[in-house]
Amino acid sequence: MARADQSATRRLALAPLSELSGVGPKMQARLERLKLHSVADLLFHLPLRYEDRTRLAAISSLRERDQAVVAGEVQVAQVKFGRRRSLLVRIADGTGFMDLRFFHFSNPLKESLKRGTQVQCFGELRRSPHSLEMVHPELRVLKEGEAPQLESALLPIYPTTDGLTQSALRKLTMRALERARARALPTR
Repeated sequence: MARADQSATRRLALAPLSELSGVGPKMQARLERLKLHSVADLLFHLPLRYEDRTRLAAISSLRERDQAVVAGEVQVAQVKFGRRRSLLVRIADGTGFMDLRFFHFSNPLKESLKRGTQVQCFGELRRSPHSLEMVHPELRVLKEGEAPQLESALLPIYPTTDGLTQSALRKLTMRALERARARALPTR
């Protein structure tokens, strides 16, 4: 590699994360809690694992402890009072039914889950007294006629800290990779 190529690569790797779009003082402080200071630090912040969100699973095929993407129609959504107040949502996809449980929820979430609403969710299944359920799944309310959206590849899950979401880390990593590609010199 020529000296100029090495110099450009080193400058990119040592560039502070504040040079990336979306990294202001608050985001920089969060990244520093993970000991991420430069573009190289971010690019070598490797995932803990990968999640497969490339396939839609039929509810009838699911078992306890599976992680899956499911889509279905809301049958009922109601607030249950027990040891802890929770929003319990039953969905069905034509092959079976399952429950979604939310302990922390807002009125807008409750109102968006009316009977007949189509939803897509991802989470780990566990056994409840009456059926399988997902607790606090990642949830997306589908618009009328909208098909579920699946990932095209396995999704990386990174080590993170308070205030720093998986989505934010993935976006920053993609920006760093795009920046590296833009500065890459053609090979001979």
